[in-house]
Formats: sequence, structure tokens, C-alpha cells
Amino acid sequence: MYLAGVSVRRVEDITEALWGTRVSPSTVSNLNQKIYERIEEWRQRPLRNRYVYTYLDGLWLKRAWGGEVENVSILVAIGVNEMGFREVLGVSEGMSEDKESWRNLLRNLYGRGLRRIDLAISDKAAGLIEALPEFYPQAKWQRCVFHFHKNILHKVPKQKREEVIPMLKAIHAQEDAQSAREKAISVAAKLEDLKLGPAASILLQGIDESLTYYRFPREHHRSIRTNNMLERIMKEIRRRTRVVGSFP
Repeated sequence: MYLAGVSVRRVEDITEALWGTRVSPSTVSNLNQKIYERIEEWRQRPLRNRYVYTYLDGLWLKRAWGGEVENVSILVAIGVNEMGFREVLGVSEGMSEDKESWRNLLRNLYGRGLRRIDLAISDKAAGLIEALPEFYPQAKWQRCVFHFHKNILHKVPKQKREEVIPMLKAIHAQEDAQSAREKAISVAAKLEDLKLGPAASILLQGIDESLTYYRFPREHHRSIRTNNMLERIMKEIRRRTRVVGSFP
């Protein structure tokens, strides 16, 4: 019930309806304590030496602290190993998605044995981009194409987005990076003609950051050009935490 998104209070109500006995807060607390120990073991478990692809992202949750509610950033890393299997590598709490918060997560991964990342996939989080080379200088970085397109579309009026979206998708449907780069220049010129100079500027400034996936096997492109794999897990976290409101 808890994993399905039922609040602790509703769990108590349901157990009373089913068995005629309400689960006491102390029982819930004792069970939680056992869970916390297992979670901590999982969070500190040794990792493989190498993960070919690593997806990184953060989300915001609310926490009650000292009588006030504040936003807390939860940073998550997923790795895909050399055999193609994925696993959640780490989860850490930070006050924001700044360099120090990302550094703490990467330091944790490195300390648990992860020595090599071939490609890191994320949106353009400045703190992450600054912290990544400190621990994984050989890692290449792929800017999430989905978020890149969203950044561009923020500068496009709603009535013109239906025309612009296929243009952006066509860039990353090219056979190779050079063709995609040439297509981006062509699309930027069309955006200028549509009086969308700011959108064209974002496209030209960020296009190279979004083409790193072309350096990797073609059959992987669809999976490594966006952060969608991690977004699905983030949705699961939000679904479960939505019933909490703010965490004590």
C-alpha cells in the first residue's frame, strides 16, 4: 500500500477496515526503522568499476524544517552497465541542484567503486556540468534533446509551435552529427525568417551539446539522446510522494 502511494494514515484506516485493528504509529515506526537500515545498505553498496551510460537528474520535494516549509533537491543517478542492464546507482539530498550538491553525489559514486563513465546524459544543469570533470574527466556529456527542444520552444509563441516542433525533430533525425549540425543551421535561418531570433540563438549555442550521442553505437541513439529513462523513475517518485505534502 505504501509503495502504491497510500498515505500512512490511510494504511491505518484500511487495516482497521480489514482486520478490525488499527496499525499503531509505533508499529509503523518500528517497520520504517528496519526499512531505513536496508535502504542505507543499498545506498552504500559497492558499484561496478564502469557504467557505459549514466543518467542524472534532480527533482524538488518539500520538507518541514524548524516550523517552515522549504524546497529540497533530490538528485538521482541511473547507470547502464557493459551488458546493457540498468540500475539506480545513487540518490542523495541537496539544498539545491548546485555544484556542491552534485559533487556530493558524484563523490559518493566514486567512493563506492565507480571509476569510469563513458557518457553522462542530463539536462543543462550548470552545477552538474562543473562537477562532473572533477570525478570523471574522461566522461562525455550529452544534453537531453527533449529538454533542449523545450528550452527553444519557451522562446516560441504558442501559435507557432506546431510549425517549429517538426523542424527541431528533423535535426536529430539526421544520419550523422555533421548532417545534424548543417540541418540546425538551416532551421536557425528559418527561425530568423519567422522573427524568432531568441529561439534561433538558443539552437545555435546549444546544438553541439545535443549531438554527443552520435559518437556512440547507432542502435543506442534513441535511448541515449534524452533523459527519458530517468524521467519515468522521477514520475514514480512524484506519484508516491504526492500524498505526503511536505516531509518532516
